[in-house]
Amino acid sequence: MSAGLLQFQSILLPDGWAENMVIEIDSEGNIHAVSPAGDVRKPGVQRIPGWALPGVPNCHSHAHQRAMAGLGEKAGLGRDGRQTPADSFWTWREVMYRYLERIQPEHLYAISRQVYTEMLKAGYTCVGEFQYLHHDPSGRPYSNRAEMTLQCMQAAKDVGIGFTALPVLYRYGGFGNRPPLDGQKRFINDVMAFCEIVHGLVKASADSGNGTVGIAPHSLRAIDEPLLREVLRNLSGTGLAAIHLHIAEQAREVADCLAWSRERPVQWLLNRFDLDSRWCLVHATHMDEEETLGMAKSGAIAGLCPTTEANLGDGFFNLGRYRQHGGQWAIGSDSHISVSPVEELRWLEYGQRLRYRQRNMVSGPSSPHTGKTLLTSAVHGGSRACGRKTGRIERGYRADFIVLDAEHSRLVGRTGDERIDSWIFSGNENPLTDVFVGGRQVISGGHHNQEESIRDAFSHTLRELSA
Repeated sequence: MSAGLLQFQSILLPDGWAENMVIEIDSEGNIHAVSPAGDVRKPGVQRIPGWALPGVPNCHSHAHQRAMAGLGEKAGLGRDGRQTPADSFWTWREVMYRYLERIQPEHLYAISRQVYTEMLKAGYTCVGEFQYLHHDPSGRPYSNRAEMTLQCMQAAKDVGIGFTALPVLYRYGGFGNRPPLDGQKRFINDVMAFCEIVHGLVKASADSGNGTVGIAPHSLRAIDEPLLREVLRNLSGTGLAAIHLHIAEQAREVADCLAWSRERPVQWLLNRFDLDSRWCLVHATHMDEEETLGMAKSGAIAGLCPTTEANLGDGFFNLGRYRQHGGQWAIGSDSHISVSPVEELRWLEYGQRLRYRQRNMVSGPSSPHTGKTLLTSAVHGGSRACGRKTGRIERGYRADFIVLDAEHSRLVGRTGDERIDSWIFSGNENPLTDVFVGGRQVISGGHHNQEESIRDAFSHTLRELSA
């Protein structure tokens, strides 16, 4: 349903909680005003029980990996089927390459609708789709080069989630311009082919208030400096919303980068490109102190995906030092072994607690509530990483927000910021009742109005892919 005037028990505003407030949403899906209920004289106010909060951006998604979640948990699965000495990110990647060989456009659409619906129900209101599956299984381009990302874009539009298209620039198979592997044949583009994809996505999203377009140079091992500079030059007039890049995720990646360039990955990037808040460096797990300081000062966003990073054995991001230097960060569900902002935020904090054997690591004198601090930071950084004006319930911002059930057993009796702390740290039952994106109610009573048909299509797709 379309929204106009919405009244809530309580709303988290930029300066704190306010009771019995009304949000007025304009015809474009933006917040026109936030006012005390007693000041609103217009008819047609819809009263919604519960507490309204800004929606959470999901800065990093590989939608197709939702279909293979759980299939990388058998030890010793090298690409050739033989036992491997030790499982790692690199052996998991071989499993992923085998699986994605089967995925066709209609499969990606069904998978994307499912995972985007799951995101909405969990509290994500927009997604940055880092999409590299560009060509058909033989490596030939589709007649529309943007076909696969367009399937994700259409899925997002159909379920109602905000969408940042991040088509992936992928050219090489390793540092030093190594030839691509056979499993990477669906990813590879040159400058002109890649720019054609981006222009197609910009055109397709031109009339969407809920859509933006950026680019995603996959990683330093998949590009080189001249390639990225040429792409940025060719796209300089398109108003790219964001530039995302996997970096320093694995210790082996750092060692390979040092062997190739005598520089660490983040150091290499900082020395060659002018990073700013459009850049999102995904994972950045293995940085030294100089890189941590440099990235924080650049204004770039750290795209953190704790459940995937744990699943792949990446390591711990140095959040404490990064925050001390003023660094901003966002969260993403990446491989979708979990589709829950609560779990990402919880495990981001828990990882730091385990590493340093202390509690309430992200809180401080000015922001003592850990859950509130986590949410506020993720929403602010995620909005910038997705290139969307979201993250605050105030005039001029996109009307993207979520509603917690004030009577849920996890939240009864909670006041102020205790509400957020308890949402994140008191269990796994979902207390979200309603979700709005661009002023449109896409989750009502905890459900999406298409979720049964979406789930059926997803189940059919899994059976086809598993046949």
